[in-house]
Amino acid sequence: RGKIMLICDMKSCEKKIVEGEMIRHISIEARRYALCEECNGRRFKDEVLDVKYKGKNIFDVLELSIEEAMDFFQKEKSIYEKIKPLRDVGLGYVKLGQSSSSLSGGEAQRVKLATELSKKDTGKTFYILDEPTTGLHFQDIRMLLNVLNKLVDKGNTVLIVEHNLDVIKVADYIIDLGLEGGDNGGHIVVSGNPEQVIKSKKSYTAAYLKEALKKRKSAVSGQHSLQPKH
Repeated sequence: RGKIMLICDMKSCEKKIVEGEMIRHISIEARRYALCEECNGRRFKDEVLDVKYKGKNIFDVLELSIEEAMDFFQKEKSIYEKIKPLRDVGLGYVKLGQSSSSLSGGEAQRVKLATELSKKDTGKTFYILDEPTTGLHFQDIRMLLNVLNKLVDKGNTVLIVEHNLDVIKVADYIIDLGLEGGDNGGHIVVSGNPEQVIKSKKSYTAAYLKEALKKRKSAVSGQHSLQPKH
């Protein structure tokens, strides 16, 4: 039978680690988390929680989403400027105190990207992102693309491994690998800007990209037709 580690992830709680046994059988050692009996998951002693800022203690603040925290710390410039990049990369829904181990791969990459955005930009950085849009809503993808475009406009280079057509269709340059996966993949099928790629007859990506570009052009045309005529 495997062991279960019940860990209180606390900054000030005196109760650190409790060990128990798992009921179900597992093939490898696993780690599970349970609420600490001393703090009930708040992670801080009562004397720490008694300290409040604008009616909230540290536990309440860590339970705020990034979006909520931006409103809460709007007048605290040093804090506001640290958390704003997280919202800019589409992480407005994540809690301030959320464990990094609970983040998806795409979310973890965007946290790293937000950290880079909070630093002084040199315009000489090469960013490599592996499917950063995983799990993102369309509006959040748009926010992420705005951030990436700003990085490129400042002279940086951004390389993205991605399947999302909303990202592919706005890329400056595409390298399509295939044709299949595994042993039958890894070959450059076609490369170039989106307009060049869609001309390929053997690329699977080209067929779907062509439709995505058509929808994009139709949407732009529709917006223009709605403009008032003078």
